[in-house]
Amino acid sequence: MADLADAPRTTEHAGRRHRKPAFVQRYWAFLSYSHSDEATAVWLQQQLEGFHVPKRLVGLGTPYGLIPQRLSPIFRDRHELAAGGSLKSEIADALAASRFLIVLCSPAAAASRWVDEEVRLFKQLRQEGEVLAAIVDGEPFGQGGEECFPPSLKVEIDGAGRPTGEPAEPIAADLRPGRDGRQGGLIKIVAGMLDVGLDELVQREHHRRQRRLIALSVASIVGMVAATGLAVTAIDARDAARDERREAEGLIGFMLGDLKDRLEPIGRLDALDAVGARALAYYEKQDRVALSDESLVQRAKALTLMGEMATSRGDLVGALARYRQAAQSTAELISRNPDDPELLFDHAQSVFWIGDALLKRGDVAGAERHLREYKTLADRMVALRPGETRYRKEGIYADSNLGVLLLEQDRSADAFPLFGYAVAASELLSASAPQDDGLRQALIEALAWQAEAAERSGRLETAVALRRRQVALAGAMVGRPRGDVEYLRQRAFGLTRLANLLLMQGRPADAEQHLRQALYDHRLLAKTEADNVDWSLNDANARLRLASILLLRGEIAPAEALVKAGCALIERFHRLDPGVQEVRVHDRTACLQGQARLAAASGDAAGGSRLATQAAALLRQELTARSMPDIRFRYAQAETLRGVLLAASGETAAAAAAFRAAAASAPPDAGYPVRAAARSLFLQGSGQSGPARESAALLARQGYSDPWLLRDRQALARAGMPI
Repeated sequence: MADLADAPRTTEHAGRRHRKPAFVQRYWAFLSYSHSDEATAVWLQQQLEGFHVPKRLVGLGTPYGLIPQRLSPIFRDRHELAAGGSLKSEIADALAASRFLIVLCSPAAAASRWVDEEVRLFKQLRQEGEVLAAIVDGEPFGQGGEECFPPSLKVEIDGAGRPTGEPAEPIAADLRPGRDGRQGGLIKIVAGMLDVGLDELVQREHHRRQRRLIALSVASIVGMVAATGLAVTAIDARDAARDERREAEGLIGFMLGDLKDRLEPIGRLDALDAVGARALAYYEKQDRVALSDESLVQRAKALTLMGEMATSRGDLVGALARYRQAAQSTAELISRNPDDPELLFDHAQSVFWIGDALLKRGDVAGAERHLREYKTLADRMVALRPGETRYRKEGIYADSNLGVLLLEQDRSADAFPLFGYAVAASELLSASAPQDDGLRQALIEALAWQAEAAERSGRLETAVALRRRQVALAGAMVGRPRGDVEYLRQRAFGLTRLANLLLMQGRPADAEQHLRQALYDHRLLAKTEADNVDWSLNDANARLRLASILLLRGEIAPAEALVKAGCALIERFHRLDPGVQEVRVHDRTACLQGQARLAAASGDAAGGSRLATQAAALLRQELTARSMPDIRFRYAQAETLRGVLLAASGETAAAAAAFRAAAASAPPDAGYPVRAAARSLFLQGSGQSGPARESAALLARQGYSDPWLLRDRQALARAGMPI
């Protein structure tokens, strides 16, 4: 769905040849709705006709003329039609004389032939951007009985009233509680009709509330003259305070929903922080025990938003605190309404983010508890509302997250089918709703994780095919007019991982090509948000991998520049939050190992050995805190590299000790080629030629032929340690 204040107003289809009649405006808007939504239509008509346009906006020019003081009259067909008139002709006349069409969207409206006909007739006369949608119930592009958009709202209509086949992107406000809410949705609609920025109207509401508080103060002073006047004033103040809260909550709902959705794709992290802080400041003034369900939902969303932003900056301690506060609010809601799927959805988000942050901090057991709870909540949602696409997506996410957890526990064979299910379900849902970016992104992420599981299971060709699909799907969306940074991120990450796979298969030239494209994508991402931890660390990883390829060719100078740049990014985020495990363990040791390879290739074998020793020491220290399979492997890999460099510099006794340390720490291969490669080297260096040859044979069957593995084998053989 498009955002009202951002939507383009010039979507005239190039193929239109029909002349339109001259437009004479009698109504600001035509309300089209199903009879079952009449109460909402009456409310919206009254609110629009009673809306006071800010004085500073009145008289400004827009594509639709000068901004008026009032948005009236509004045509509501079942209210305005004369009893004896012709329904069809009067509706056609009213549509032709209305500046905008506002469609109240619900499953009943989607099934109404009359609503669909009104949309079709209006689109025949007007531009797509003058059709505004207000969601009352159901889901946009939903399945079965959940669809809320009438058919003609979802496609472009030509001047002859015929569908062009081109999908339309309806401009929508969401009046439902927990979304924009009625007040926030009203403001969005007004902003669209006036063609002004949403901030203009948000400021208008702020000033109006200040004026109301002043008026209340004056009324209270005057009311003190008589006891009866005091009582009346107290009642008025109570009602005004209640209205104040409703208005504020509506505005905050808009800021957390629509505005967040608009800022997030362009990577405006700082603005999102400000939105969350402003929203939370309002709720901190309230008595939490007395908060309504909707207020608790909005408070949880504000806290979750701030937690997400803290995570993006690498502040996992702060993120966890906010996620847990959010979960307290959503758990309270569940206790009040245990069978409300929407409240289950909100609580599931809080639970997921806690699990995600715990996993990033290395607390696997805590993460598993929360991710299993998340899956339980997702299953309950689907059971309560099986036709709801949003809840089915949560089921996909739950399976994917459990798969990730299984990968962390070295259970890639168990994780692979879970990701396969997520891919299949995502493909099915995405095909039924091709305009749903969330479904498309879920499919891309599921492909990425299935590729990871395939790689760890030794199915390199399958992993390459899945990564290519991931990159192609994300790349197809990067160049579109409204393509956002999430697709660019998915392509950049996919390209880096695909390059790693190609290097494993002995194809460094192909790997280099993909890494250079990934670095180009990261330059674009950095322009959007330079402080994003995940983006920057993947950028660093791509630089280090490309440097290793250049070293294979003996290109020392450009490799050195890449290593320095990559390590600078890693060190920057380590200083920001030393507690981020991925930065401390994985990326910092990758930097040291890259520097070690560079030093050895430059002829400084002793320097390379020292750097490799530092990497191993860092990981050995980490093992005392987290004896996870991945950490054990990285330590074994670091000791193996240290052994190779020591052997190459003639220190065979020290090399043998390093290989023994690697063998003592290494977890079972579990079919993972990278682990088998390290094993084959430390077995070779330990003089265990038979087992080393067995590992080498396994790698050959898997198609693994990383050039660095071959080079390290040769270095050990020259040092008197043949396979």
